[in-house]
Amino acid sequence: MKTLKDDQVFYAFSPELEPKMSVAQNESFVLETCDCFANQLTSNDDTLDVLDWNRINPATGPVYIEGVKPGDIVRIDIKDIELTGKSVMITMAGAGAISGITKAETTVMENADGFIHVPTAMGDLKLPHELMIGVIGLVPAEGSIPNGNPGKHGGNLDCNLNAPGASLYIEASVDGGLFGCGDVHALMGDGEVLVCGAETPARITLSTSVVDQPNLPTPFIENDDVYATVATAPTSDEAYKMAIDNMFYFLTEIAGLPDGDAGRLMSLVGDLKFCQVVDPEITIRFEFPKSVLEKLGYSGLPR
Repeated sequence: MKTLKDDQVFYAFSPELEPKMSVAQNESFVLETCDCFANQLTSNDDTLDVLDWNRINPATGPVYIEGVKPGDIVRIDIKDIELTGKSVMITMAGAGAISGITKAETTVMENADGFIHVPTAMGDLKLPHELMIGVIGLVPAEGSIPNGNPGKHGGNLDCNLNAPGASLYIEASVDGGLFGCGDVHALMGDGEVLVCGAETPARITLSTSVVDQPNLPTPFIENDDVYATVATAPTSDEAYKMAIDNMFYFLTEIAGLPDGDAGRLMSLVGDLKFCQVVDPEITIRFEFPKSVLEKLGYSGLPR
């Protein structure tokens, strides 16, 4: 299986990037990724002073996907995530959405047997892994978007649904798409309110393909349970409205529901959730259960 090592990274999604590897559609491949700090913090004694802040949120890649053209909808299948090291978190004054933190700390945590071991002043906790990818996407048509920024291209979505077994759909802007990902979390709650999750190096198995579904509102995610529209905007009001409008469009224009039925069902069984509130823009998703559409005869997106 083709593998790209974690020294083949970029820090901004840009069409000027040179591909580091080429893959065929539906070909499985592996990206080895650093944690979001580029593996610079290895012990609790490592202070933030040692960080090279120009090496934050590295993504491994980019990968050229054969046959992809601008305007194509690309499905990115996340087949597996394997953690390859310890997890690290930081606190620092003014970071994230939590008011009141004044002390800068580095906390390194062990991962073993599907759990992360979290030390606290009141005792150690053993919490089950919920593996997910923070930074994942394709390059834009022009410009350069730092990996810390989310957007239409994907990027730092910090969405918990980007987990093993899920498929992320992104519209390609250039030939080959130029795909990359990184910033794996062993565990992270919705919102990522401290500006980081359990940041962990990993080995990610993926495959990609073009999907014949025009006008799919991307970024779009599906797993065994839900479809989700993911929206990024400068404010939460703008982001949640976009996520809602995109799901309404999907339900009416693609799944074929009348507008009244779509609205009623979105209010009855849909869920509006924050992905993250700590990046330069806010990311919010709207989830809708696949089982409801299956009962109404929708057979799903083309595979």
